[in-house]
Amino acid sequence: MSEPGLFLRDPDNPIIRAADLPYRASTVFNAAAFRLDTETGLLLRVEDLRGLSHLTAARSHDGRTGWRFDSQPTLECDPEHHPEEVWGIEDPRATWLPEREEWGIAYTAYSRRGPLISLAMSRDFREFTRLGPAMPPEDKDGALFPRRFGGRWALIHRPVPVNGPAHIWMSYSPDLRHWGDHSLLLPAREGAWWDAGKIGLGPPPLETAEGWLILYHGVRRTASGSLYRLGMALLDLEDPRIVLNRTDEWIFGPAEPYERVGDVAGVVFPCGWVAAPERDELRLYYGVADSAIALATARLSDVVAFVRSCPRPPMRRATDRP
Repeated sequence: MSEPGLFLRDPDNPIIRAADLPYRASTVFNAAAFRLDTETGLLLRVEDLRGLSHLTAARSHDGRTGWRFDSQPTLECDPEHHPEEVWGIEDPRATWLPEREEWGIAYTAYSRRGPLISLAMSRDFREFTRLGPAMPPEDKDGALFPRRFGGRWALIHRPVPVNGPAHIWMSYSPDLRHWGDHSLLLPAREGAWWDAGKIGLGPPPLETAEGWLILYHGVRRTASGSLYRLGMALLDLEDPRIVLNRTDEWIFGPAEPYERVGDVAGVVFPCGWVAAPERDELRLYYGVADSAIALATARLSDVVAFVRSCPRPPMRRATDRP
């Protein structure tokens, strides 16, 4: 274990388990995070006893304890009106869009042809307006940027090819419904690297003075299964297709028993974080072993400084020639 110690695990981890919910469920994990009024909220992925997932909101005054859960699923799949959700909805990421004064939620809809990215809007995480699919299957790990670039919205996502590695891509839209200008953003590495073969975005991009901070997971295939660990990158503020820095080493990985043992062992999978620049704090909410929710905290300035010190990629844009 050689993490740089940027993120410190909460001593009360896991902070949310399925047994905490007010109704029966199998597991809870991979939650979007948001701030609403004076509270921290999570939009939890909850897997029911059939094996299908829905989303349920939880709220807390301090973001650590005293979680209050909706008494029933907050957002369920609706295959009658949205057939792409026939096998559930999963892994949300929530981005506040100041221009629209609402949250843009990218989530995985599980269709008969595979998982795909859908979008929904909400102001209060009680009522939602679905925009429908943004990307065809198979595609996962989507999140919106909070503002437009050149008049267009931007979405980070991870298409899964039939053959070959799975990279992180970016696409643009004038209206959040029609997407194009697709480009490769961050390639998975090759060979024995910790992030070779398949990578995917974690929480939505976070704007800092140094650039857009992104956290991503890398999946390493081992003799005993897949191992999920985390790395980071900085993107240019005005043209986020330009990668300024990228960590070579993974910065956070499964180490504690609750991260190593569960429905899917060896997984740390963040979908949400909450930044408090006035306190120089970054709170990371992550799924552990596809079984529970855990929390880790860091000094935001330390995280940005660490990523800024990491190597500049040989190709600033993934489409550049080395």
